[in-house]
Amino acid sequence: MANFTDEDDALLAELGAEVEVKREASRTPLEERIIAGFEDIQRFVEQHGRPPQQGEDRDIFERLYALRLDRLRGQVDFRALLVSFDRQGLLAEAGVTGRDSVDGLDDDALLAELGIDAECEDNITDLKHVRSAADKRAAEDIAERDRCKDFERFRPLFETVKHQLDAGIRLTRLFVKDAGLLKADISEGQFFILGGQTAFVAEVGEDFRAPNGESDARLRVIYSNGTESNLLRRSLQRALYKDEAGRRITEPNAGPLFSDVAEKDDQNSGTIYVLRSNSKQPDIAAQRDVLHKIGVTSGDVRRRLTNARLDPTYLMADVEVVRTYELFNINRSKLENLIHRIFSSARLQLAIKDRFGQAIVPREWFLVPLFVIDEAVRRIQDGSITQFRYDPSIAALVQAGLGNH
Repeated sequence: MANFTDEDDALLAELGAEVEVKREASRTPLEERIIAGFEDIQRFVEQHGRPPQQGEDRDIFERLYALRLDRLRGQVDFRALLVSFDRQGLLAEAGVTGRDSVDGLDDDALLAELGIDAECEDNITDLKHVRSAADKRAAEDIAERDRCKDFERFRPLFETVKHQLDAGIRLTRLFVKDAGLLKADISEGQFFILGGQTAFVAEVGEDFRAPNGESDARLRVIYSNGTESNLLRRSLQRALYKDEAGRRITEPNAGPLFSDVAEKDDQNSGTIYVLRSNSKQPDIAAQRDVLHKIGVTSGDVRRRLTNARLDPTYLMADVEVVRTYELFNINRSKLENLIHRIFSSARLQLAIKDRFGQAIVPREWFLVPLFVIDEAVRRIQDGSITQFRYDPSIAALVQAGLGNH
């Protein structure tokens, strides 16, 4: 039947002819849901100019769309339903987007990849709580990512988190579905790893009641590649569960990083120690009040010092312990490297001869007042240390990027 414009309809009306409108057959909720899922794929193709593909370097949502498309291509009933919508010829293309991954999924998992919630009683075809395409578009599970126009506001946050991860100030935790993250635990200011990108929850909208009766909220999530998405809290939770590499990034002060008392679930990582030399050597004794050895150990600090006077690492002299800080849930090696990097401009430049007359240059002694070391530890605790450097000319920590006073 020919398609008529509004002008054609008006002309026919003047001629006394009626235009017969052919009504489309009503669709089942399942069909509506499949069509809506296919429309998601079409929007991806329009945005990126290509079909979605699998691969570890691909965005998690692209990988989900690729699985969905393969499943739609492989089901005769689905193809028949969607052929009239397939303006881009997606169903006719060869299935190269990740067929092996699809074949390894059971029916429940495949329906989940298609965006269908299934509650099975007697068999897989008994579907409940299937939403219409209109409902789907009103609160879609997976949001498209757009370019973040104000990304420069967030760039320093991502850089800081990267430095904190490298230094062991923050950690990443694997998601386990049975003991993982609840939707209510996703809050503003949190960082996650999703699809190989760091994700920052910049805004959390007002809570509302979802169709399934649970509380949900719309999130603004910024990604480290300069994109953003507006998705449901429930959708972020699901995506993190589905992504095998999905991680939660801990807060810099999550648990007592430096404390005499460990909480129930804390894992001891060792001790930061600060030592002072009792050497009688003139050039060392003259700087005794500001010369400190800073290190990190997993063992007993004092046991390591038994033979200090025979070890050039300890300046061939006895030492005293002036500070210790217990570590919990932190990478010892990365933390020690961070501390040494901060104070590198004040490292002692002195060659010490060992028992055999060989000259050794110790690497862990620094000309830094004790109160500055205390401040550095506090800044490691609150995560702000990556924004500072040590200025030996004024014996103080200064913000990185600032010149000498």
